[in-house]
Amino acid sequence: MSTVINVHEAKTQFSRLLERVHAGEEIILSKAGKPYARMVPLAPVAARRQPGRLSGLALDAGFFDPLPEEELSAWERE
Repeated sequence: MSTVINVHEAKTQFSRLLERVHAGEEIILSKAGKPYARMVPLAPVAARRQPGRLSGLALDAGFFDPLPEEELSAWERE
């Protein structure tokens, strides 16, 4: 369930509101009694890339072999 807070009140309590949002709460900011914006937590950030994590899985042994003439000619056609 969302909590509705006036923009003026939100300015004075911004840090506390951020903590509540970070904890999973959704907060609706209202201006003149009308919904104006929504504060929601961000989705978790994906793990950082790790070099070599997929070594041996992505490329097969023939990946760097020269292409057959038939394949080369298909790519070189205009």
